[in-house]
Amino acid sequence: MTPADLRRDEVNRWLAIASRDLRAALLLSVEEPSASVFHSQQAAEKTAKAFLTFYNVVFRKTHDLTELGEQCAALAPSLTPLLTEAASLTDYAVIFRYLDAPGDPDAVEAQAALRTAQRLYEEVRALLVRET
Repeated sequence: MTPADLRRDEVNRWLAIASRDLRAALLLSVEEPSASVFHSQQAAEKTAKAFLTFYNVVFRKTHDLTELGEQCAALAPSLTPLLTEAASLTDYAVIFRYLDAPGDPDAVEAQAALRTAQRLYEEVRALLVRET
C-alpha cells in the first residue's frame, strides 16, 4: 500500500467510527440524552480528525473541538461557522461522565447536538468527495 492509500484508509476508519457514534447518538437521544450528547461530541471529534488526516495535518490527542476546528478551518474556511457551532459540543466529551455534572441534558438538547454533529459529518464528507 502506498502512503496515500494508508492515509485514505485512516480517513475512512475515522469516518466509520464517526458514523457509528452518530447512530448511537440517534438511538440514545430520547432514552439516554447524556449518553447521546457524548456520542454526538465523539462523532464531531472523529469527523474533524478524519478531515485533518485527509490533509496530512498532525493533531494531538484531544477532545477539544475548538482546537480541532481551528485546524480544520485553516484548510477550509467555508467550514468555520459549522466548526464554531460544533465547538459547543466539546464539554459533552466528559461533563456527564462524573458525579458533579450539572443537570442532565434533555432529549431536545441531545437532538440539537446530534443535528450539529450530523451536519459537520455530512459537510466534511462532501468536501472530501470533491477533493478526491
